[in-house]
Amino acid sequence: MKLATLCYLRRNGQTLMIHRTKKENDIHHGKWNALGGKFHFGETPEECVRREVKEESGYDLGEIKLKGFITFPEFDFIEDWYVFLFTSENFQGEMIDSSEGDLCWIDDDKLDKLNLWEGDYIFMKWLQQPQFFSAKFTYKNQRLVDYQVEFY
Repeated sequence: MKLATLCYLRRNGQTLMIHRTKKENDIHHGKWNALGGKFHFGETPEECVRREVKEESGYDLGEIKLKGFITFPEFDFIEDWYVFLFTSENFQGEMIDSSEGDLCWIDDDKLDKLNLWEGDYIFMKWLQQPQFFSAKFTYKNQRLVDYQVEFY
């Protein structure tokens, strides 16, 4: 099992996204993603997301909001991934050149034009809602075949 985080940084009607183009053997290669990554041993979700955002963007997160939790069964064809989803409008620092891809502020009304994972088009809308969500997105051969969600 892999534990991971994603964080959608927002400002002035835009969201910071990373076009995953730089890492070899990256399951996300060619896709646009939010910032985040896998837990280090002993980290909390909050510690992980703060570290990952700093490493990938150079930004230090202030207030963060935990918006949801997603289960991805056998996402990498081997292990289940469990992902904590955060948003933040409170960050500071200077954006760096990421080693994982190209960072770009995307207008929120253009996010659905990016090459995202199919499920991202669905759950990104839920990030705007006040309720917390727990979902499961099932992929087979990198195609979304089913999803379920509960809101709290």
